[in-house]
Amino acid sequence: MSKGPGVQKMFDAIAGRYDLMNRVMTMGQDQKWRRFVVEKAGNPAGGWMLDLATGTGDIAALSCASYHEARVIGADFSQNMLREAQKRFADQPIHWQACDANRLPYDDNVFESVTFGYLLRNVDDAVRVLREVHRVLKPGGRVVCLDTTPPAKNLLYPFIRLYFAYGIPLMGRMIADDEAAYAYLTGSTMDFHSAEALADAFREAGLIDVGYRKFMLGTIGIHWGRK
Repeated sequence: MSKGPGVQKMFDAIAGRYDLMNRVMTMGQDQKWRRFVVEKAGNPAGGWMLDLATGTGDIAALSCASYHEARVIGADFSQNMLREAQKRFADQPIHWQACDANRLPYDDNVFESVTFGYLLRNVDDAVRVLREVHRVLKPGGRVVCLDTTPPAKNLLYPFIRLYFAYGIPLMGRMIADDEAAYAYLTGSTMDFHSAEALADAFREAGLIDVGYRKFMLGTIGIHWGRK
């Protein structure tokens, strides 16, 4: 069964408290990671940037603020997330669009860069999505991905696992009134590709110059590559 409908319904349900939960879950670190994503994507000058799974629009808005000549699209398949993004950044010249990352409604070779946060763990086939991203990138264009990474099995592993299994769902119940959604999100972290396996998926999709960097005790990974 496809993850799509369930994930879409879940993000529609938590859209109103999504930003607050992100700040609390990551102890305020998530904005730093998004700035790193925008820096790695680079300045497109007057070209187009696409932020997929834009959520409530943070990466798209940071791209606008960092690169004033850039033309930015923020795309998501959750209508409620897009409504929150439009409200938050109504003063920004961002083009908000509903779309499915599995079938992007764009021509080949359009974008100077494509970014996304927390997309690939919520799709059925990461390589398929990355191939779509590769298709819409211009030659030389960059893709930068922010996502969770299963923690390494070291001395901290039991404590990190406890935080994921109990701490985050409890915060989800207290802050977002949706314990089940955050239990899913933490479960999808533990079951997701390792950082090196995700880098291999980038290469399988045809991307080159692939690299990554880990954050937050190795539970967050930012990957990048080039067409």
